[in-house]
Amino acid sequence: MKSTLSRCLLAVCGIAVSSCAPFKYKATNKVYKKQAKEFSRIYKYVPATNAGQDSLSLAADWVGTTNFSMRKPNFVVIHHTAQDSVGQTLSTFTLKRTEVSAHYVVAKDGTIYHMLNDYFRAHHAGVSKWGNATDLNSSSIGIELDNNGFEPFDDRQIASLLKLLGNLKKNYSIPAANFIGHADVAPRRKPDPNEHFPWQKLAEKGFGLWYDNIIEVAPANFDPVPALRIIGYDTGDLKSAVIAFKRHFIQSDIAPKLTQHDLDVLYNVYRKYL
Repeated sequence: MKSTLSRCLLAVCGIAVSSCAPFKYKATNKVYKKQAKEFSRIYKYVPATNAGQDSLSLAADWVGTTNFSMRKPNFVVIHHTAQDSVGQTLSTFTLKRTEVSAHYVVAKDGTIYHMLNDYFRAHHAGVSKWGNATDLNSSSIGIELDNNGFEPFDDRQIASLLKLLGNLKKNYSIPAANFIGHADVAPRRKPDPNEHFPWQKLAEKGFGLWYDNIIEVAPANFDPVPALRIIGYDTGDLKSAVIAFKRHFIQSDIAPKLTQHDLDVLYNVYRKYL
């Protein structure tokens, strides 16, 4: 009877491993909760009043405003993981020594891992710049797509991404133009998401901008440098900015030289940002 019961338990565990085997991320989830609790204490902190030993001339009594809210993200930055599997990425994002993270990881089969509260600051963009924003980590949500950096993106993955982006746009009123890629905000360092990424499809759904089907020829006096800057690109390294623009909008050719077609596309996109 005992052996029969043991076989039954083993069979159940074989069918539903997650309910019988120890959860791999139990320890790191505990670390997450502890750190979130520490942040909650900071949010509850009441500003100090004048203790007679400061130079700010603080009032003796604290008066708290009744009009405030949580800070909210204003950008979404999309990445590819450049790793071999979603499991490898989850492991990377739960190791303290890596110091990297993202709010969401989307697996090839469309499974979404929500790894960080949207209001917290993830370490996904690094040194970055987009327009006047110089710290994208502080104002954005980072989404990592399981992709080694060279392959097309799975249709199931993109379908899940579109649903996720829809929720984020609605929840935080993120402008269509503020759905961008890691390469856009860090053109010197990063190529992600790769040129297989369907930016046009996203733009058609309201996530990012794209050029029109019929575009006019750019004027003879059109200067691409201020146009790239107005879109948001950091032109401090013009070659990198051109490659990043072409990786996003041209894709079939990412050489660091603007052809007439590239200039026409740039002119069309730039006018959408005016």
